[in-house]
Amino acid sequence: MSIAESVDEVGSPQRPEAPTGGRRWVIGIFVVLTIGAIWSVRAISPGLSDVIEAPGEMWKIFRAMFPPAFQTEIDRGVVGKVFESLYIAWIGTIIAALISFPLSFLAAGNVAPRWIRYPIRQLFNAIRAVPELIVAMVLLAVVGLGPWAGALAIGLHSIGTLGKLSTEAIENADDGPLEAISASGGTWISGMRWGMVPQVLPTVISYWLFRFEINIRASTVLGLIGAGGVGSELSSQLAFRNFPQVGAVLAFTVALVLVIDTISGFVRRQVITGTGRKVDGGHTEVLFEDMLGSKLAPKK
Repeated sequence: MSIAESVDEVGSPQRPEAPTGGRRWVIGIFVVLTIGAIWSVRAISPGLSDVIEAPGEMWKIFRAMFPPAFQTEIDRGVVGKVFESLYIAWIGTIIAALISFPLSFLAAGNVAPRWIRYPIRQLFNAIRAVPELIVAMVLLAVVGLGPWAGALAIGLHSIGTLGKLSTEAIENADDGPLEAISASGGTWISGMRWGMVPQVLPTVISYWLFRFEINIRASTVLGLIGAGGVGSELSSQLAFRNFPQVGAVLAFTVALVLVIDTISGFVRRQVITGTGRKVDGGHTEVLFEDMLGSKLAPKK
């Protein structure tokens, strides 16, 4: 008997039916997004002429910024104001890191009971719900105009974001070290100090650096309402339509952001992946340096 005849006698296996549940979900999500987009466009009612003329008007303003009046802005002290935005973002990030990190342990489901973590999580949600601009406007009435109001606004608002990210890092960590410390008679504090912090700290530090990049941009916006930074200079030049000086301010700000993003990205990669490399028998072994000063090498 030939192979073809054997196949005909046995019969070819039937192909299983393709799943339809995932496709229905995709179609449902697409319909919801489409309805939401149409509803939003009808709510804001953009004029057709505004949409058509907007690119041309933006191009006119962009052309008016060239050549930027760098020397005029340097004489007005724009470099110091740019660095003031940097200081505001740095202080705000430090405030948020110092407050959010311990609170994140109380919000994590694998290390804290429900009656503690639920209120802390709701606190993080409430903080994230209020933009930095609103927080800064409230603080301006408390501490007055100046960079301190901007730093506090950025710090308070960043607590919500950093707290949520740090909580997720803690919940995704390995519980093995905690169980070992608990079995040997260690306390909850000892478990967090020696079993959890070394695991999550590199990831959490990368979140801090990423938030610092975001806060630099936020500090520029806060200057528009008098909360310090280069935004105040940008606002005054826009009010008088001095577009060459506006171009110079934007150029200095973009340069600062690009430099900080580059440095922060490099540091984040070093923190997450480690810096040392050890060659042994033709194999390259990456050595992870944790923030406590010890070196942890992957097991062979």
